[in-house]
Amino acid sequence: MGEMTGFQLGVIGALFLSVASSVSIVICNKALMSNLGFPFATTLTSWHLMVTFCTLHAAQRLNFFETKAIDLKTVMLFGILNGISIGLLNLSLGFNSVGFYQMTKLAIIPFTVLLETLFLKKQFSQKIKLSLFVLIFGVGFASVTDLQLNLVGTVLSALAIVTTCVGQILTNTIQKKLNVSSTQLLYQSAPFQAAILFVSGPLVDQCLTKQNVFAYKYSPIVLGFIILSCLIAVSVNFSTFLVIGKTSPVTYQVLGHLKTCLVLGFGYTLLHDPFTERNIIGILVAMLGMGLYSFFCTQESTDLSISQTKEKDTEPLLDGKSLGYQDKESQDVKKSSFV
Repeated sequence: MGEMTGFQLGVIGALFLSVASSVSIVICNKALMSNLGFPFATTLTSWHLMVTFCTLHAAQRLNFFETKAIDLKTVMLFGILNGISIGLLNLSLGFNSVGFYQMTKLAIIPFTVLLETLFLKKQFSQKIKLSLFVLIFGVGFASVTDLQLNLVGTVLSALAIVTTCVGQILTNTIQKKLNVSSTQLLYQSAPFQAAILFVSGPLVDQCLTKQNVFAYKYSPIVLGFIILSCLIAVSVNFSTFLVIGKTSPVTYQVLGHLKTCLVLGFGYTLLHDPFTERNIIGILVAMLGMGLYSFFCTQESTDLSISQTKEKDTEPLLDGKSLGYQDKESQDVKKSSFV
């Protein structure tokens, strides 16, 4: 019972850290890109991952965690896949309208459910599917305002969905199959993610913004926000792996849409972004979907724990073989007592 309580507290802590750090970095990056005119999102992400790796390396040297050997090919492919998914998401935003990009992010949940059902044989109850539908509808109603389609953008969005789903499923699977912690996996994969984005980032950003990141004039305030963004990103990256490892890729995506609702709210409160009745209704519906998802997951988890406890209670303390052994042993004792 104590172990279960500790696990639940760990999950709650991971979820809170993920929400707090993600909302913080969105606000920081929005100020950096919208207000200060630094548009190089993909290159900035490569810096995030490099700082994350350096921070984890320092923590490992100070014995905050132990490294665990993971097959180099597995880590390399995993890191490259995650790096590609980040680049594709940024390209999708660049080649599509904001509305279609939001639809792309919404499509990640049902596609993840589909992949886990087909390849991992994971079962999702009708209640869970209903709650996810309510959530997706709410977020879509609040954030999707225009849907402008084009061939290149659609292809990029499809590739972004596939790579993101597979990457997040692997994040969960690798941690559980190889028995590695989120910190160990992030520490070993971050260099490969950073490397591919460090090489491709400037090209992607130049394609999207028609500007060169190396020719940009960096003012002290821009450098300050870049450093702040990188420091927050350490927490974002760590909490992402932690949440997916402790829960599931679908739960992480649900959490991501909670962040979207919070960002809309903070954007209205702090940055005075426009806010309409449509946003309010959509956020309320999305929050209802999140509440239902949380309730049904907790209910199913409790039912599973109760059934497992009942199975343990009904198991015999001693099997027939051991009873037979004891009978034989007792017979030998009786025989020896007559000698």
